[in-house]
Amino acid sequence: MKIIVVSKRHGNTRSFTLGGWTRVFLSACVVGLPVGLSAAMAIYLAGGGDSSGLLKPEVTHAWEKALSAQEEQVGNARREAEQKLAALTLRVAELQARLVRLDALGERLTTMAKLDNGEFDFGTLPALGGPEFRIDGESVKSPELAQMLEQLTEQIEDRQQQLDTLEALLANRKLQNDVFIAGRPIKKGWMSSRYGRRNDPFTGKIAWHSGVDFAGKDGAEIVAVAAGVVTWSDERYGYGNLVEVNHGNGFSTRYAHCKENLVKVGDVVKKGQIVALMGSSGRSTGPHVHFEVYKHGRPVDPSTYIHRAAR
Repeated sequence: MKIIVVSKRHGNTRSFTLGGWTRVFLSACVVGLPVGLSAAMAIYLAGGGDSSGLLKPEVTHAWEKALSAQEEQVGNARREAEQKLAALTLRVAELQARLVRLDALGERLTTMAKLDNGEFDFGTLPALGGPEFRIDGESVKSPELAQMLEQLTEQIEDRQQQLDTLEALLANRKLQNDVFIAGRPIKKGWMSSRYGRRNDPFTGKIAWHSGVDFAGKDGAEIVAVAAGVVTWSDERYGYGNLVEVNHGNGFSTRYAHCKENLVKVGDVVKKGQIVALMGSSGRSTGPHVHFEVYKHGRPVDPSTYIHRAAR
């Protein structure tokens, strides 16, 4: 680097050539001078403008004490925020668990009520919409958020009680439908003999027929016309292999001449459940099921219940 000096009085010039280390030293001085002055001014002001008070012990102690107090405040605020966040997280988890239970209950009620698929889909969010009208300056604050969560909890509890009541009503209605005697005791076949007076197939004489006969293929399925408890499953005079089901409220049904009984005494059967296979056991001329309906211990015409519309 070359430096040229011009004399103002005589107009003479002189030049100086600086080496590499000289240039580095000069650059450091030029850059470091403002930084050093700024640092010295800051220390001076910290000492109250008195050069003799720079870095006094009491000043340093005051700054350390102030910083320590600020750190303690920040720590307390952080811990308080973490506690509130933990409490909100716990409340949200509780609400989520209740919502899962409500969804499961809703799915069950949808099935019990036989609603159309998609009418109430608890696996997706409710459909919402509408134009947006913003309210300037409005936002959810911490106390308002807690109040909203409390209101949501109360609403969930209220809905849960309503759904529980509805489930009990539907379950009771379903139970009544299950024990409601209706339909035929076979899946395939035809009515071969009606209830009442008829000619006995063995003697040819007028006799009383206390049930109806459904003829079909040997081994065809015989089903319960209503839910109930099996009270007889064995051979019985004149009936052959007999299954008797008690449906409550004074009603019971009998399925006779079976090839094989598929249930035993004490079994709880559902409406439409297979209870036996069609056969020709006992006093019978061919594969069929002799079906009887008893009301308070007396046989009644099964046709009334066969042609009933299922609930």
